[in-house]
Amino acid sequence: MLRVLQIDQEQFNKVLRFINAGKEEGATLVAGGERIGNRGFYIQPTVFSDVKDDMAIAKHEIFGPVQTILKFKTLDEVIQRANASRYGLAAGIFSNNIHTINTLSRALRVGTIWVNCYYVFDAAIPFGGYKMSGFGREKGIYCLQNYLQVKSVVSTLDNPAWL
Repeated sequence: MLRVLQIDQEQFNKVLRFINAGKEEGATLVAGGERIGNRGFYIQPTVFSDVKDDMAIAKHEIFGPVQTILKFKTLDEVIQRANASRYGLAAGIFSNNIHTINTLSRALRVGTIWVNCYYVFDAAIPFGGYKMSGFGREKGIYCLQNYLQVKSVVSTLDNPAWL
């Protein structure tokens, strides 16, 4: 049985509250949704279908083992709905159609997009979100900007060498 450990009691309780909210708001619990054992902070990987945009499990970053499935009819609908979120950490695109991949990659306002994979990292690839999903980037050369400040110093020169 796959078990997903939460970092502490607070996060464990938060994830379980989201799972309960999903059930109460009418999403269909397809798999998981329960605590594992009575020690530690383990939660079963959880999948909800029939999720609507106004449900808590669709509107918030849960940071727990909860997957929501939302149906769509067109790519424009996907783009509009995804970009309407306050968050923009990451997206996963699964498709064999390069035009679909390029359209979504350009249009989605998120910091990381995985194509035909998910949660793959490399130290050279910057990671971070848009909107309310963070400021700055981790990894890659862009992370150095978090530790630097730009300073301009302007001074007149007596006897400049190039004149």
